Amino acid sequence: MSVLNQYEPKKVFQFFEEICSIPHGSNNVKKISDYLVNFAKERNLKVRQDEAYNVIIWKDGSTGYETSAPVILQGHMDMVAVKDADCVKDMEKDGLDLEINGEFLSAKGTSLGGDDGIAVAYALAVLDDDTLAHPPIEAVFTTNEEIGMLGATALDTSDLKGKLMMNIDSEEEGVFTVSCAGGATVKCKLPYKKELISASIIELRMDGFTGGHSGIEIDKDRSNANQVMGRVLLNVFQQVGMRLIVIGGGTKDNVIANFTEAAIAVNTEAIDATKKIIEDTFAEVKAEHQISDPDMKLQLNVMDENMFESFSGAATLATVVSLANMPGGVQRMNPEITGMVQTSLNLGILKTEAEFVELTFSVRSSVESEKKFLIEKLRSLTEIFGGTVDVEGDYPGWQYQADSKLRDVMIQAYQDIYGEEPIVEGVHAGLECGIFAAKIPGLDAVSFGPMMNNIHTTQEELNIPSVERTWKLILKTLEMLK
Repeated sequence: MSVLNQYEPKKVFQFFEEICSIPHGSNNVKKISDYLVNFAKERNLKVRQDEAYNVIIWKDGSTGYETSAPVILQGHMDMVAVKDADCVKDMEKDGLDLEINGEFLSAKGTSLGGDDGIAVAYALAVLDDDTLAHPPIEAVFTTNEEIGMLGATALDTSDLKGKLMMNIDSEEEGVFTVSCAGGATVKCKLPYKKELISASIIELRMDGFTGGHSGIEIDKDRSNANQVMGRVLLNVFQQVGMRLIVIGGGTKDNVIANFTEAAIAVNTEAIDATKKIIEDTFAEVKAEHQISDPDMKLQLNVMDENMFESFSGAATLATVVSLANMPGGVQRMNPEITGMVQTSLNLGILKTEAEFVELTFSVRSSVESEKKFLIEKLRSLTEIFGGTVDVEGDYPGWQYQADSKLRDVMIQAYQDIYGEEPIVEGVHAGLECGIFAAKIPGLDAVSFGPMMNNIHTTQEELNIPSVERTWKLILKTLEMLK
């Protein structure tokens, strides 16, 4: 029995309900991909499905729009499939149980997959309706966006003619995203040799830092625990001398590190002086970040003198100096979008492996040249100390375009419908738009969508009236692109 047949736009909700009946979590996309192919074949529309299960469906322009510039409608078909601990549903095999809560649509005990099932439903509703006014449509449905934008990366775009792309993968109604960061994970490996020494050990742990997402919250000036450790140890090294035993902190490269710990070897007679240096330096940092990180705390533990294996003096110097001097945080703000971070990096993970210390950075920039330069800066600083650098998961950014026909048309359409201007902004995180912009020279794109809350959780909800307003925006935009 349909849950959504009473709501407008009827076709959008019909297709969304059909999508929700098909399991389509990341890495489980064949059924939803085949559903899209069958949809196209039933309507005699040209369709292509690739080995990654991406699907492209083409539709000619309506009467009067046959020679208009093609428009790409784009979204991803996979969802983050999570459920409550007491939910017995098998999300690999079962569809969702939809329920209405006032103005919101959710799924009982599971995530909803409005991100990005609603984009798929919008595009299918356009493709299904021969009464709408629109340019030629190229509907692009990608896979496995939620686990690294894998489908978009694998997609061959050579048969796409469109240079205007409406990416329906945002969750804030009234916000047009027009720029995103590219990024890469950079692993800097500093080798070390060990020596047996007689010394006392001081164990340090710093935690309680606020942390946060290294893209969205990098501009909040929150202190990175790993970099604070570098500052503390550099003072110890310079003032009393020390050897490093072990060091580590943080859990994910894209999370601002909220804890760090180390063990250092010092001369027994320097214990008190060393503790004071550590405490004084930590107090300085805490005072500097009393607003952003009010709960940071320091714990010290002293172990009596004994024989210990420590880093060599040279390896200790290389690690401490690198940790203290590697760049971190915001590197440049966008000169065209007020308050928008353009380039940044985050030392998210610090760990001691068997033969090297590994510093893992998340590097982000909407300008490809700035991203590459920042990576090379990390590489050169690492190589000075005999280390090596691995770059993984490199994906392109999407640079803001001062001249955008699509953005101008969508702003006008939004004003006509809502009676006010939308917010136009960039996001310091990765979007599929960046990958498409790199593959399609001259691409003009805008990312937008209806209101959704708590995406990727079992509390996810989609605002029903917002779906209808956004549908009107899509239709108005397509009509104005004649």
